[in-house]
Amino acid sequence: MISSYRSTLLAAVAALCLTPSGLLLAHERQEGGAAPAAAAPAKPVIPEDQLPLDPRFSPDRVKADIAFLADDLLQGRDTGSVGHEIAARFVAERFASLGLKPMGDNGDYLQRIGFQRTERLTAPAAVTISGPGGSTSLVAGVDSTILLGADEGKLDLTAPLVFAGYGLEDKALGLNDYAGLDVKGKVVVLLRGFPETLPSEAAAHLLSERLKTAQDHGAIGAIQIDTDASAKQRPWARRLMYGFQPNFTWVGPDGKAYDDTPGLHFSVGTNDNGAQAIFAGASRSLAQIRKEAARKGARPKGFALKTSVQIVATPVRSMTSSPNVVAMIPGSDPALASEYVILSGHLDHIGVTPVQPGEPAGTDHINNGAMDNAAGVATMLEVARILSQDKVKPRRSVLFVASTGEEKGLLGADYFARHPTVPISKIVGNVDLDMPLLTYSFNDVVAYGAEHSTLGRIVADAVAPMKVTLAPDPTPEEVIFVRSDHYMFVKQGVPAVFLATGYGNGGEPKWHEFDEKYYHQPGDDMKLPFFWRAGARFAEANYRITKAMADGATPPLWLKGDFFGNIVAPNAPKADPAK
Repeated sequence: MISSYRSTLLAAVAALCLTPSGLLLAHERQEGGAAPAAAAPAKPVIPEDQLPLDPRFSPDRVKADIAFLADDLLQGRDTGSVGHEIAARFVAERFASLGLKPMGDNGDYLQRIGFQRTERLTAPAAVTISGPGGSTSLVAGVDSTILLGADEGKLDLTAPLVFAGYGLEDKALGLNDYAGLDVKGKVVVLLRGFPETLPSEAAAHLLSERLKTAQDHGAIGAIQIDTDASAKQRPWARRLMYGFQPNFTWVGPDGKAYDDTPGLHFSVGTNDNGAQAIFAGASRSLAQIRKEAARKGARPKGFALKTSVQIVATPVRSMTSSPNVVAMIPGSDPALASEYVILSGHLDHIGVTPVQPGEPAGTDHINNGAMDNAAGVATMLEVARILSQDKVKPRRSVLFVASTGEEKGLLGADYFARHPTVPISKIVGNVDLDMPLLTYSFNDVVAYGAEHSTLGRIVADAVAPMKVTLAPDPTPEEVIFVRSDHYMFVKQGVPAVFLATGYGNGGEPKWHEFDEKYYHQPGDDMKLPFFWRAGARFAEANYRITKAMADGATPPLWLKGDFFGNIVAPNAPKADPAK
């Protein structure tokens, strides 16, 4: 669930070892992170009927909406598919039936987005490393994965190589891996992961930006290689599993495919065969570099290599389109109605899994995405229903955004955040709903990113009357804050959190079971043991949070001294963390 097209898609074969969609699996461990904490002793589970629920919130309505969105008819709601179009029209009709104002294109609920699809490159693509050891060909799909820039045509490029360590740069954290290096017109070689001593969320942000950093220093391409730690966490064979899925980027109103690093022609990932060839004749060997990187806090310094790379490739591209669905409840306070809070959740999923040779007849291939993310969209619809029925409407305006292309790299949310149908400067807060787990009686929620803004306090206070607490991030090593749709709003300066059900009241083993058996698999369907009342309670929690954002005298604010607030909104008002 992380970043814009090139920072995401080039990084997909690079810094974060992302999935084919451009995202780390939501509960896979981030490279370079610390080990998860040991599980706390089990506590008695509070039965569902002992947890309060406002009777206005309907378990049956939540069930009905999830059932429709997760039906086989929709074929997994893949971006650009007929199934997703059906889902988008369903959500639009629900908004219309509630009397919400359409906020898409041309007075409609749909914000239509064009997407460019680029196939991963195999033959005739070729990568050759040349130097003191001779020439080594890296076979695509065996020794290398290749991704070209969004606007790159047929490519035949040769350039010298420069090792740039992890390729990280941040003055506040004392990072400058390009110090003393000349990479202009050259290809940088980067280590995957990040030094263990860096704060994980800050490091993940820097990783998502490091190809842009390379471009800013004049590099024209990037090659990424493993450290011992990254190779152990994700062996090369596993990387190749995801190395040839198509990649997507949105196309802007000007007809151009979005690319935030147009100066980088390509990114290549390679195994040890390529890494050894790259360091042939170097002043420091690959083994020495890896040994240094294995030391806690060490950051190997860069230096010019004695090798060069040639890449020859021709992209194969096609176009599709898919809509966001956007609606609004106008604010009731004349002084605040021009400010907007957003409740969002992605509507797309991953579609149909290809048939595998030799598998049993009747094998299910439809990835219905009942939890991921029909449950989040159903939550949004239930919140919209109750807000639309309130006699006293929220003071600020409330936008509901059911985004597309999340599974392709947060693309629908990124497009909306860059092309909002209201001024981005007037969007003051966002809560994103993605895969709430509704197979147990939750009594806590996790607001990923709560510690960066006053949204943490807003969430905690809003859910307290429900006997629900705000729990800390149970898996900080997974840096989920930078890996879901809300982060696209964060990058535009908007305080935002990603809300999910927590690990409390027996939730931890339920989460582990879902991750292992159902996440991004056909088993994520209506056969799961849903607690429908818990679904209604999750809707109530988000209603309370949305109302608190919309009605507060002060909008959500970044906290003073926060890493993200300082980067994305340096001149915005900040709140005192101690108050």
